[in-house]
Amino acid sequence: MTTTWIYHERQQALLCGQHALNNLLQMQAFSPESLARIAHELDQMELNYMSAGNQNGVASKDFLRRVAEGSGNVDDSGNFSIEVLRSALLSQFNLTLVNTLQEQVRNVEITKFDGFICNKQSHWFAIRNINGRFWNLNSTMERPEQISHFKLAAEVEALRKEGYSVFCVAEIGALPAECRDERELTSGRGQKEFWWKESDLIAGIGKRGYTNPWSNVGNGMRLDGKPTCVSTGGNVRNEVDGSYTVEGLSEEEMLQMAMSASLQPQSQSQPQSQSWTLSSSSSINLNVPPEPDAGTLGAVRIQFRLPDGKRTTRRFLKTDSVKIIFAYVHLHLLGEEGSGRILELRAGFPPKDLSSLCDLTIDDAKLSGESIQCRYS
Repeated sequence: MTTTWIYHERQQALLCGQHALNNLLQMQAFSPESLARIAHELDQMELNYMSAGNQNGVASKDFLRRVAEGSGNVDDSGNFSIEVLRSALLSQFNLTLVNTLQEQVRNVEITKFDGFICNKQSHWFAIRNINGRFWNLNSTMERPEQISHFKLAAEVEALRKEGYSVFCVAEIGALPAECRDERELTSGRGQKEFWWKESDLIAGIGKRGYTNPWSNVGNGMRLDGKPTCVSTGGNVRNEVDGSYTVEGLSEEEMLQMAMSASLQPQSQSQPQSQSWTLSSSSSINLNVPPEPDAGTLGAVRIQFRLPDGKRTTRRFLKTDSVKIIFAYVHLHLLGEEGSGRILELRAGFPPKDLSSLCDLTIDDAKLSGESIQCRYS
């Protein structure tokens, strides 16, 4: 009888995004360094886009503020953005992560998908079909937990109600095969202390021949080697404030930042995209309906990343027009800061300009569950 092995990396620092990917793929496919490189590439793409689309280029206030914010795709503790996880899977395995609420997948029977990535705030974890059984591979748990096919839909719905965004691997049958060869346990497919024998998990007994070195380990180290984050009542708090701001900097210091940024490699400018301007008069005439209650039929969640790096989430109806999203961002999130300026919203990977979709509904534009980047030019 063939033995199936299950790979389950345990939590270290805030590297749950890395663990979620590796658990999903059932191998040690990504390291903090490889994901950090992808995050840097995405940051550089955003900076190139901002400098090319702004009249003052790298000397503009928006560009300087974005540089001062640091990376928008990974923080010092190793927490990666959804864009990094999507890019990693697409570039290395030709797999796409799609929010389960999006039109292209929401009507597909949930058990047809082989794997899921779940996210709430800074925590990520994977659910994967292995040898015909679904397993919760949350890196904060001591051991994988089985989810029956019958309960999978209820489990996913419960996660959504808790505030999780649930993404599925759109390509069915495309995930790497599970491990059935014991020689792979020590051949580099994954760290040997993270392998579990499936039959042992089903029987509720310990791992075959391995001890768990993580049972008494604390929070680990940050990517930059600084003190770790600490947990307070389940919430993670950064011990070192790594944020920056251009406010209060002298003109000489700001110029120095601009000169430094200008020395970074720049990609060729992309064709100028269509922009959508919301004047103060049209803002008043365009009514933004109240936020629908959780559980409202046809309600969808959209996350916004503001120019200052902050993130916020709001519910809309899927029948609302994309123009309503522009008005909401302009009126309720950015206010006077955007008066008389051109608002640009981008979503997806690679990020695409949404101005050409203004006359579509949120449903038709496939923005349900998306993360939208907001900026003014």
